[in-house]
Amino acid sequence: MALAGLLLPFISSAQRKVEVQAQLIRGPYLQVASSTSIVIRWRTDALQRSVVNYSPDEKDLKGLAADPTLTFEHKVTITGLSPRTKYYYAIGGGVGDTLQKGNDNYFVTLPPPGEEGSYRIGVFGDCGNNSVNQRSVRDQVIKYLADKPMDAWILLGDNAYNAGQDPEFQEKFFNIYKDNLLKKYPLFPAPGNHDYNDFDQYKATAQITHDIPYYQNFSMPTKGECGGVASGSQSYYSFDIGNVHFLSIDSYGKEENETRLYDTLGAQVQWIKKDLDAFHNTKRGWVVAYWHHPPYTMGSHNSDNETELVKIRENFIRILERYGVDLILCGHSHLYERSRLMNGHYGMEATFNATQHNLSASSALYDGSANSCPYIKDSANRGTVYVVTGSAGAMGTRQAAYPHNAMYYSYNELGGASMLEVNENRLELKWICSDGKIRDHFVMMKDVNRNEVITVKKGATATLKASFIGTYKWNKSKETTRSITVKPTAAKTVYEVIDPYTCLKDRFEVRVSK
Repeated sequence: MALAGLLLPFISSAQRKVEVQAQLIRGPYLQVASSTSIVIRWRTDALQRSVVNYSPDEKDLKGLAADPTLTFEHKVTITGLSPRTKYYYAIGGGVGDTLQKGNDNYFVTLPPPGEEGSYRIGVFGDCGNNSVNQRSVRDQVIKYLADKPMDAWILLGDNAYNAGQDPEFQEKFFNIYKDNLLKKYPLFPAPGNHDYNDFDQYKATAQITHDIPYYQNFSMPTKGECGGVASGSQSYYSFDIGNVHFLSIDSYGKEENETRLYDTLGAQVQWIKKDLDAFHNTKRGWVVAYWHHPPYTMGSHNSDNETELVKIRENFIRILERYGVDLILCGHSHLYERSRLMNGHYGMEATFNATQHNLSASSALYDGSANSCPYIKDSANRGTVYVVTGSAGAMGTRQAAYPHNAMYYSYNELGGASMLEVNENRLELKWICSDGKIRDHFVMMKDVNRNEVITVKKGATATLKASFIGTYKWNKSKETTRSITVKPTAAKTVYEVIDPYTCLKDRFEVRVSK
């Protein structure tokens, strides 16, 4: 409040009158989130200063971040926050001029990059069409989140139909999500072709200039401030949520007025390589890449005959597979499709060979049904799961060749959004439909099925911890906890722990020295 008071003498009485009359017409919405900072944006219908009061204490919003510039488009960066902390906030123009506050105006800062924990990220593809389906999917996601909120959500492009114009963003995106998702959960978008003013007479120019409302309406972490290597571009960037590293990629715009994503010598792919090199050199964890145009689909689009899709599959995805990217999320095709853990298929659908290209024949449902063990990344970190989840708003038909041979599960009769849930070395994706039913999910794990040799002195104890998240059955203990403490007396004792479905097993050989 002190800063707001200091700013007032520099604002004329006429300007103050304008500010008092301002009304909130967009937002607030949360951008560029990290463990210690966040950007809060909103729009007013008249010129006003930008003031945010915030605090972990809802009744005492003593923190202050402000910009004295009179503007319609408000962007306030808050720094110096504590990780994994809930902050309440109010936005407005200054003392006595609050546009919005309340117990549902809050955000939770992200965990420190690389920190293992339990995280939840929403995934919305092709959402912005102002349809009954869009609202139904939104409502079911909110219902699902009732007792388990998200850390963030991502957009897979085509965020405002039909041409990504500002009134379309207002009506079909911001108005739809303003009272629930936008003001609570930070958003990390990617663009689609409709965001690029996808009409023949406009799109060629927009692809080059990037002069489109998408880039005006969203703020991106271009400086590496949310983790990863700085991209210097709003079109593509990376960020961390705990031990999950994300890359948001542009599959439609041109880079440096010339190259596209599938031109693998272009600026974007060169940055992707630098970013993934840096991640693997400094951290261990999950890597998720997302963009609009899918390399495999037989829904409302056909990955055998559309240039972007064919070239992305032939030229680009092999780079991500080489870096061990775990999950690739795309939209564009208005349905849900999900592969098994696969590697090495870059040709047309007819050339897909399950024996050759699938690294696992499991459904990965991990529910006790036949052949449903989790996908397990091997020591070489090989294998990627591809998901098309492009029906959070738009819905479409399917191709004659549907379902795509590479896809384990495909569905286009209802729309939905996906929820990515990561708990340490366990990753699960759920597809939440517009009727509330979760019609598909899969589980993937890393660094499990360990075999360890532990040496302790005679009379000493050893603590054994299972490598996986779940339910536990130990061979020499009635404990059902993840960790047990043992005090063996024999020279060598073998302890084993398995999961309920006998998919996972850790083996500990404990040797007692004299």
